[in-house]
Amino acid sequence: MNISVVGTGYVGLVTGVSLAEIGHHVICIDINESKIEKMKQGISPIYEPGLDEMMSRNIEAGRLTFTSNHKEGFCHADVIYIAVGTPEKADGSANLEFVEQAARDIANHITKDIIVVTKSTVPAGTNDRILEIIEKNQIHNVKFDVVANPEFLREGSALKDSFNADRIVIGANSGYAASIIEKINEPFGVPIYHTDIRSAELIKYASNAFLATKISFINEIAAICERVGANVEDVSKGMGMDQRIGESFLNAGIGYGGSCFPKDTKALIQIAGNVAYDFELLKGVVNVNQKQRTLLIDKLNERFDTLADKRIAVLGLAFKPNTDDMREAASIIVTERLIEQGATVITYDPVAMESAKDRLHSDILYAASIQKALTDADAALILTEWDEIRNVNPIVFQSMKSPIVFDGRNCFSVETMKESGVEYWSVGR
Repeated sequence: MNISVVGTGYVGLVTGVSLAEIGHHVICIDINESKIEKMKQGISPIYEPGLDEMMSRNIEAGRLTFTSNHKEGFCHADVIYIAVGTPEKADGSANLEFVEQAARDIANHITKDIIVVTKSTVPAGTNDRILEIIEKNQIHNVKFDVVANPEFLREGSALKDSFNADRIVIGANSGYAASIIEKINEPFGVPIYHTDIRSAELIKYASNAFLATKISFINEIAAICERVGANVEDVSKGMGMDQRIGESFLNAGIGYGGSCFPKDTKALIQIAGNVAYDFELLKGVVNVNQKQRTLLIDKLNERFDTLADKRIAVLGLAFKPNTDDMREAASIIVTERLIEQGATVITYDPVAMESAKDRLHSDILYAASIQKALTDADAALILTEWDEIRNVNPIVFQSMKSPIVFDGRNCFSVETMKESGVEYWSVGR
């Protein structure tokens, strides 16, 4: 089937490449021409394991192309996916500017019957708005349907998620449109769940909000564990063995970040507010996460009388491993607080340092390796659980002035660090 994808951010590019991989002819559209030229060469603008290789393979096979021209991008399409960003507005609601512009571009250029699929994360009622915009602005009188098809991709494992998803949600008011989108997705071999459009829109927000709730909950339990002498890892394992709870997203640490959880939790609070409902539980989740971001700063201040003139090594900058995404990363606020308190900050991340330079304080120093970041440091903070960091020999911390480690991701066992002569501060243990 001929498919066009509007937007080549994280969701759009992974969606387009994955659909090409299962045999569809896909053209990805983006107004950034320099970005388009790089992608034509098989160079991904985002870091995602395996994405460059899959892009190149499908470009060479003639199933994947890129353009900045909407007319060219839509002329042969049977289905158009909207996969543009919905960034957070000042009040926490989703900014639908790019979604609405995509709808206008579709209206201005489609010349045959089409199905429009919304892949972007949008509040309930947005697909009705898309339908209204296309109806009002279309130049050629063509028939079209709108389908909600939310994504559930995790950065760092997005390709794996595409081919091994728990479900594909199709929200449609047309049985015909729903059957076409199901047919498109059949090669993935993933369970498909059909529902109405508004329910599909809300499933995405509800899913992310619930996962964020699990994270904030276990972080609150971690705080109690530290005060009563329990081990949060044992507690979370014991909880997770209950099938009604499950073990996923019960790892204590310094909170969630990235492009989804922070934005989507706030957006759902705003959605609830728009219908006069006070989502108290989710407000608490957000507040707990904000507090958790500075947990290691609190522990540092407990350990040291002052951070002025202290050399602090920060290991890991991206909000999670296997991505260079710095959106809502804990490293942003942590390094800012360290600089404010007069510390010298030297950082290392295996992938995200270039991305970080656009978001972190200009006084931040960058090291070429873990070893170089730690050399002569007064303390080390672990913010991202990269395998390279998790698998390092604890002996490396002996290159510090004194081996003092504050681990925000519980990468090491307490016993191992003690045996290695490291003063080790972790979360909930």
